[in-house]
Amino acid sequence: MRSFDIANMTLIRGETGWIIIDPLTATEVSKAALELANQHLGARPVTGVIITHSHVDHYAGILGVVTAEDVRSGKVPVIASAGFVREALSENILAGNAVNRRATYMYGNLLSPSPEGFVSTGLGAALAMGSTSFLVPSDFIRETGETRRIDGIDIEFQMTPGTEAPAEMVFYFPQFKALCMSEITSHHQHNLYTPRGAQVRDALAWSAQIQESIDRFGDRLDVQFACHHWPTWGRAEALRYLEMQRNLYKFIHDQSLRLANFGFNMDEIAEQLELPDELAREFFCRGYYGTLNHGAKAVYVKYLGHFDGHPSNLHPHPPVAAAKRYLDFMGGADAVVTKAVKSFSEGDYRWVAEVLKHVVMAEPQHADARALLADALEQLGYQSESAVWRNFYLCGALELREGAPVGSLNRIPPATADNMPLEDVFKILAVRLNPERSRALKLHLALNFTDLGTPWTLAIERSVLHAWSGKSLARPTATLESHSRSFKRLMLGLTPAAELLASNQIRITGAPEVLTQLGWSLRCFRTQIPHRHASNAPGAERRPGLSPHSKKTSKQATLDPASLKLHLERLFLSAH
Repeated sequence: MRSFDIANMTLIRGETGWIIIDPLTATEVSKAALELANQHLGARPVTGVIITHSHVDHYAGILGVVTAEDVRSGKVPVIASAGFVREALSENILAGNAVNRRATYMYGNLLSPSPEGFVSTGLGAALAMGSTSFLVPSDFIRETGETRRIDGIDIEFQMTPGTEAPAEMVFYFPQFKALCMSEITSHHQHNLYTPRGAQVRDALAWSAQIQESIDRFGDRLDVQFACHHWPTWGRAEALRYLEMQRNLYKFIHDQSLRLANFGFNMDEIAEQLELPDELAREFFCRGYYGTLNHGAKAVYVKYLGHFDGHPSNLHPHPPVAAAKRYLDFMGGADAVVTKAVKSFSEGDYRWVAEVLKHVVMAEPQHADARALLADALEQLGYQSESAVWRNFYLCGALELREGAPVGSLNRIPPATADNMPLEDVFKILAVRLNPERSRALKLHLALNFTDLGTPWTLAIERSVLHAWSGKSLARPTATLESHSRSFKRLMLGLTPAAELLASNQIRITGAPEVLTQLGWSLRCFRTQIPHRHASNAPGAERRPGLSPHSKKTSKQATLDPASLKLHLERLFLSAH
């Protein structure tokens, strides 16, 4: 099922129903894809789900094809690789706000479809927008060679961690002689580093895993398919494709390190590295999505980190401070803009972008600098082979002309929160802890969850938030009792405290002011709404600060309803 999303949703016909591979990004989209298949191919129930890897466009639409109850009961197995839960939540939740903001530019969500605007993501038609969710799989593949039989269909698995995703696997269907290569092969050059932000990928491991797939399944396959783009039919053609993709990532790895060992830094390597003709002339090796430039830099960072060894780059000024100094050295903003106009007329758009970024950093309201920088970014976008680069450049030009998208509170979808392990919720809270607000705070909160048999302890000391499972306190500062779902929804800002209190879903004993202190210490991130807003012009407040709340807490330890409601509301409002 292609073009519903940037990813594909693949259906395998079992003996009684559909086995679904990768239920896309959004509930509404995966549901629509399944309905279309049932309409044209005959209605069949879903009898299994396989999630290839830990990127959101491959699992977050799962509630469009199955229910949480069917998965928990074991009626519908959901299979993923070991490490899937940890990697999916760490990338999309712990760093989710930063990733989401950058993904808005990478996937062109701010752009209107047109020859001058959004054309493609390079990876697929467009990123689906809708309701996202998360379910913990019911079955995990841990070793290469494991097999499963679902609805009469045999599946052989190969673990491929550390390739395109930290938790990824490929698998083979012997009845169909079909090999699913997940996302470690695609009909273009993929990202070794993705500009939306993610862990740098291991090009050597990537190449080696493709070779292992060739060795393990190559003499048995008739068709190779993946989670993006189209299948490759015929054994000879499929093997040639796999071998070229293998060579592509090994070339980038080997040649980037060769140049690094000659003393070139990552920018110098990226500027001079070129694919050999045998690879460059193949469409499925070209940089329509990932780029050779970013791939070379990724290899450098993987082995050597971001520091290039030059002492002047060991402790540089941050962007705004550096920009002000550059302008002072270069004769001021107007002088830089005047010189940049000449560079623009000569077609040196990269240099225009380089020098004018300092002007806009130092003087954000300099109209001529903003306009010329926008024009330069626009031209760079039009010249980009990579859809990712094009979208980044054009979204940057749009922001310079119309202002940044309006900020909104970043909230985790309820369906994701409900199915998120508690330990991951505590990781989120720890990332949101403000060290200035919690500097003198010392608290120990006992958590008793009515649906779990294990107590938890939440502690804040020395501006660090800890949570321990199975640890009970002799003298906690306070004790909170609730269903784990209610606690997660409160802490993640999804259900008002008053509602939980009124329905007796939360009960507290001890010092209620602890919750006010906890709420005061937590801050919620703000993300961007992925479309333009005319009211958000340059100079407008883009990310308004949250209203401060008093740090003062009541000495009263009695738990009358009015006092308890007040403390719960303060917890909810200060955190969110």
